[in-house]
Amino acid sequence: MPRIAFVGAGSTVFLRNLVGDVLRFGELADSTTFALMDVDPERLRTSELVARRLIEARGAGAAVEATLDRRRALDGADYVVTSFQVGGLHPSTLIDFEVPKRFGLRQTIGDTLGIGGIMRALRTIPVLLGVHGDLAELAPDALVLQYVNPMAMLCAAVARTSEIRTVGLCHSVEHTAEQLAHDLGVPADEVDYAAAGINHLAFFLRLERGGEDLYPALREVDPPAWNRVRYEVLRHFGHFVTESSEHFAEYVPWFIKRDRPDLIERFGIPLDEYVRRCEDQIAEWAEFERRLLAGGDVEVERSVEYGADIVRACETGEPFRFSGNVPNAYEGGTLVDNLPAGCCVEVPCVASARGIEPQPVGALPLQLAALMQTSVNVQTLTVEAALTGERDHVYHAAMLDPHTAAELSLDEIHDLVDALLDAHGDWIPPLDGVAFDGAARVR
Repeated sequence: MPRIAFVGAGSTVFLRNLVGDVLRFGELADSTTFALMDVDPERLRTSELVARRLIEARGAGAAVEATLDRRRALDGADYVVTSFQVGGLHPSTLIDFEVPKRFGLRQTIGDTLGIGGIMRALRTIPVLLGVHGDLAELAPDALVLQYVNPMAMLCAAVARTSEIRTVGLCHSVEHTAEQLAHDLGVPADEVDYAAAGINHLAFFLRLERGGEDLYPALREVDPPAWNRVRYEVLRHFGHFVTESSEHFAEYVPWFIKRDRPDLIERFGIPLDEYVRRCEDQIAEWAEFERRLLAGGDVEVERSVEYGADIVRACETGEPFRFSGNVPNAYEGGTLVDNLPAGCCVEVPCVASARGIEPQPVGALPLQLAALMQTSVNVQTLTVEAALTGERDHVYHAAMLDPHTAAELSLDEIHDLVDALLDAHGDWIPPLDGVAFDGAARVR
């Protein structure tokens, strides 16, 4: 009888998808308890109603609990789904975008790397570690399905401080494989591939159909207008990156430049894209809530998430293969041989009754590992700042970030970090040289 706790259950559309997926499986539909927790009582009520409607629509026997008390939701959990955004759109995400603009630094998504990813990590790591601290007391055998960004930084912080089993989930690999199948004009289920690297910066090491290498054909594709960045990277680095063009453009120094608007236009880079997406999602949620409260049906179609497949695999023992984010250190060695042992990598994984088993991939092509290392440097310094309270490491992380460093001088980066930390205020714990003590702040 699995108990699945949702921390951040107010992400109603995401919760609807994952609960609906769990209920599709006969092995789980009648025995699962969904324990929903959020800091927003209104959104929590809506999510509870969604979960109950889904159970009713499926004729399932699953149970639902809803609480504002995180410890109560986590008590006895077998699985924990994290899906929260500390600070939300207002004020934190807007600060992450608007303050850098004053310095001439533009972003597209700002949730993984760059100055936006650094700030998001600093305000999110303490909350996630607080969840893990609660689990150490209340459910030490739980498996955390970690969906929160910046994925690699958060998973690296958890690996350094917690014994709780955790896997970071992101569907960029699977989504990109489907997109490439479309571009190549072949059925998606006939494409065989292997991808590895770090989250949002993994690459397809193998791309085949029936044993035939698809890379020669891929190099002949006329890139879609929205995906020109990744095809340009393929041309220069020899492999296709798994994350979207708008994401990837802000991880490197080559595409977003304030004195080169021609590059923005040539590669179709959507600046401030994440803010627009958040606004659209808020509007979507409001409309969804309106229809729900008016008695509308709740859809129960299969979603693109695969958290439910992992739960089923762990409960039934039937293996499920996916791409997961895990510590690179593995059984005395590393999963990716030419990346640091202390970083978080995205590699093929198998879920089963034995839990999550990541698959070693050996060494990556040298140019890909070198490119990833530039991001790992930023991730490592940001995690160090969050765990030790050393403010200098925030400056160091920003100074070494490829996009930020390509746009701003050292003094400008220092001033930008100060301006951001001041604007975020209490959303980011004091960076006063005092190590993180495990106390979580949830606003």
